[in-house]
Amino acid sequence: MKRRQFFTLGAAGIGSIALTKQAQALEYYPAASDKKWAVLYSTWCGSSRDAAVWISEGMGGGIADVYDVREQPDLKGFDHIVAGGSIRGNATSEELQGFLKKNSGWMKGKIRAFFAVCGNMGQPVGPEQTTDFIDNHLAILCDVTEIPSRIFLGRITKSLMDSETAKMMEWAEDYDHLKRSECMAFGREILTRLAP
Repeated sequence: MKRRQFFTLGAAGIGSIALTKQAQALEYYPAASDKKWAVLYSTWCGSSRDAAVWISEGMGGGIADVYDVREQPDLKGFDHIVAGGSIRGNATSEELQGFLKKNSGWMKGKIRAFFAVCGNMGQPVGPEQTTDFIDNHLAILCDVTEIPSRIFLGRITKSLMDSETAKMMEWAEDYDHLKRSECMAFGREILTRLAP
């Protein structure tokens, strides 16, 4: 076999393997959506970040782009927005509150769901938490009501806390009650409720 043929056949073989791998990898990408979705979150130790990603996963395999409010994202190009965050001192972070207030005018018609993540002392969440963290907090900030909402139990990871908060929480043991399956189910619920 001539050297030129060897290299040509070798390149063709590598190319076909690469195409096969690429085609295989595409199986894991979600189907394209004709609408642009965003999930906006605020977090202290990562619980709400995980909830936001899992909500997106539940929405048809991750059709929503996920943004930390600290990035100050420009969400004007999105058709649908899900907003939420971790609760500390009965409220979400000042960054999320400020972002929602500042952008409430144009966001009002795009907010499709709210979520919050709280420790709730490890106890199950109920209507009281929905009233406190959604109806009397996020809904008021955005002037949006009667949309899907969910409160998820969170987690404490003291090693991820700033020293002041870790000292305040020294009585608590680390725990993790956040469930991926519940977040994904909420993502599916959001899409189902918006289906024509």
